[in-house]
Amino acid sequence: MERENDFSRLELRLPLCRDNYRYFRGLLKPSTKLLVLVKANAYGHGAVEFAAMMQNLGADYLAVALPVEGIELRKAGISLPILVLTAGTDFFDEIIDNHLEPGIPNLYTLKAFCNRLEQRGIKDYPVHIKLDTGMHRLGFMTGEVDELLSFLAGCEDVRVKSIYSHLAASEDPSEDEFTLGQIDMFQNNASRISQSIGYRPMWHILNSAGIERFSQYQFDMVRLGIGIYGISAIPGKKLAPVASLKVKVLQVKTLKQGDGTIGYGRHGKIAPEGTVIATIPVGYADGLDRHLGRGNVTFGLNGHRVPTIGNICMDMCMIDVTGVPVKPGDTVTIFGDDPDVTELAQILGTIPYEIMTSVPKRIERIVIRR
Repeated sequence: MERENDFSRLELRLPLCRDNYRYFRGLLKPSTKLLVLVKANAYGHGAVEFAAMMQNLGADYLAVALPVEGIELRKAGISLPILVLTAGTDFFDEIIDNHLEPGIPNLYTLKAFCNRLEQRGIKDYPVHIKLDTGMHRLGFMTGEVDELLSFLAGCEDVRVKSIYSHLAASEDPSEDEFTLGQIDMFQNNASRISQSIGYRPMWHILNSAGIERFSQYQFDMVRLGIGIYGISAIPGKKLAPVASLKVKVLQVKTLKQGDGTIGYGRHGKIAPEGTVIATIPVGYADGLDRHLGRGNVTFGLNGHRVPTIGNICMDMCMIDVTGVPVKPGDTVTIFGDDPDVTELAQILGTIPYEIMTSVPKRIERIVIRR
């Protein structure tokens, strides 16, 4: 008997992930460390499953957004160093107890963390100093570095493991002057910090697009995010999408005129010659945006592309399979090779990140090893 969750699954293809990893690793010097971002449930791919794959492939570091994400990985047995990019100030004990390494974006957070370390009698705890070089989201501005250095000079509670910043538009050639300005500002401030504290932490500023387009500035480590999942910043560079969202047909119906309409709001219309529909178990609660309904996208089914029909429901939607051989249990590809996630993003006027991170945990992640 087939399990219920076999009807909807996100397949993670390990060989394709390995190919993407090798591509980016090949752009780096052997000495450069590779950090992989597994925040937001590994961009929707499944944090535990994906982190384990990265650990097995040889990644040097992982990064998450929130402490709770790092705790989940530790409980699952992930042993790689984990950088928490948005550590906040409310979970210091959990960070320490789970051997997580906080990103420090301002003096307020640094002082609060050092105070907690002092209370617990801990010295030389690894932290990562975030610099704001133009993204203007988090990080020390250039004018705040002197105050940072003054505090670090009298603090034995922490040891600066790395200094990092984030590029705002490294994928856009028209913004290369700005990107190079960010890198120059980063080098200057990272040098000041390293000289002041008397030792050399790791430096890292390159994201996935930066690795592809500005590899000469790889410094000591790079942060690989969307690229490992199969999205390239270089036009025509075909990385392999690791994830495929697949569902199975629940029911097939042949409708004729006079049978009414299809779906909520009665927006699905039956053709004069009749319409065959299939119902599949994926809806907007599974990350399938409602704007993809009413024929605005086509999915893969038995070698054909079939459009949605009517409105997308919370847990299901209908597709027009007229003229296509289909039966209950057949597999429909929502995104993967055909269509790929970039196609869906273009239809919605968004980016692949949003599509992938919208797939909830109720969709089972399955690692395909061959």
